[in-house]
Amino acid sequence: MRTIKKVFIGTDIEGVAGVVSFDEQADANGKYYEQARKLLTGEINAAVDGLLAEGVEDILVIDGHGPGAVHYETLHPAARLIHGRPLASRKVRDPIASAYDATVLIGQHAMCGVVDGTLNHTQSSRGIEYYKLNGREIGETAQWALYNGALGLPLIFLSGDEAACREARELIPGITTAAVKVGLSRESAISLSIQKSHDLIRASIGEAIRKQREKPIPPLTWPGPYLLEKRGLFTTLAQGYENHPLLHKIIDGKTIQLKSDNIQDIIYA
Repeated sequence: MRTIKKVFIGTDIEGVAGVVSFDEQADANGKYYEQARKLLTGEINAAVDGLLAEGVEDILVIDGHGPGAVHYETLHPAARLIHGRPLASRKVRDPIASAYDATVLIGQHAMCGVVDGTLNHTQSSRGIEYYKLNGREIGETAQWALYNGALGLPLIFLSGDEAACREARELIPGITTAAVKVGLSRESAISLSIQKSHDLIRASIGEAIRKQREKPIPPLTWPGPYLLEKRGLFTTLAQGYENHPLLHKIIDGKTIQLKSDNIQDIIYA
């Protein structure tokens, strides 16, 4: 039986129950941003409770939302937090993350263009149309799973809206998911109550740990070399990559391709 004692938690805010607005809840200057931060942290805390109940001893959270969103004052006492903007480089963070047994995602959203994905986007909600890796469209879940997969960490659990959960299941067979809301449009959803969402996350992440012990999900890896195509909404995207060391081709004003043999060099480039 595999031992799972150390879990690395990635976070975002758009997949949290009750969060449905970019401007008012996901933007740091939004009217309800502080409330949204507490909603996110409540879901993180529920995940921590579920992990502790299954014997996990070391839980490290990274504040993954753009401007930072974890509400430190109410974070679970058993969790530690990587935070600050800008975050330390991946060169600094990778040796820390690679010491963990598995990773999970809390508050995740679907990739840009998913009709029923609440607050769907890929990296930039204001500037990116799509990312394609070796011809396959990917979102932030694939980015996280592939990057951490290269460190040896399997992505075993994800919470978010139903579209994000579906995306994760298509990407990683056997992953456990918890859908805390169902998207009706890009900025409308049916959310579970706070208590119900917490109960679901707590129970589901515990199930993920038990499944990983019995029938482990391997780290997600795809064979290289890697060709990443990025298409923006505006011609400023191509202009910003003219001197990029991984640039393979500028297709048009809005679309570029990057190429590398190393997934970690390219996936967030």
